[in-house]
Amino acid sequence: MARVTGAKCRQCRREGVKLYLRGERCHREKCAVNRREGTLPGAKQTTKRFGKLSQFGQQQREKQKVKRMYGVLEQQFRGYYHRAAHMKGVTGENLLSLLERRLDNVVYRFGFAVGRTSARQLVLHGHVRVNGRRVNVPSYTIKAGDTVAVKDASKDMKLVKEGQAQRKQRGVVSWLALDADKPQGSVVRLPARADIDAEVRENLIVELYSK
Repeated sequence: MARVTGAKCRQCRREGVKLYLRGERCHREKCAVNRREGTLPGAKQTTKRFGKLSQFGQQQREKQKVKRMYGVLEQQFRGYYHRAAHMKGVTGENLLSLLERRLDNVVYRFGFAVGRTSARQLVLHGHVRVNGRRVNVPSYTIKAGDTVAVKDASKDMKLVKEGQAQRKQRGVVSWLALDADKPQGSVVRLPARADIDAEVRENLIVELYSK
């Protein structure tokens, strides 16, 4: 399965914002985005951001930001866009809702992992149950009413414990209901645009793909 294996901090620096790909480490002062603010990744560390991006450039950067945030590659991301375009409602909001409903993202939102990358690892290794069944597909789309839990044998894993500790600071989004003792949670409703805290201009992505 194809996946992005490059340094995560380089991805954040390229987009100029923190994508929180490393979980709690992204909040530290020595985070590369803080230490090298205003510079692009590459050999010339003093290279500053300059010039004004064209409309097409802005659309591309917004698309790349969202792809990197959710760990999705181009072909899969395009598939999400086409699904969103055929759904009722605003295409851009539908797109973000579909990405939020990915199983690896929901595991992260519940606080079972410190970041989406570690949440994907939990899912791939079979530590997650959806409605009592083992699901090891990170892109599995969660529906309203579904129950997501970490299997009993995996509750004491270091990865899960770290995620729970970080969740106490971050909290849980309003469209999910968590039973922290188990750990287990349910999807109360589908996420709306107001529930997604990412600084994303989804209209630019729609403009890019609708050309």
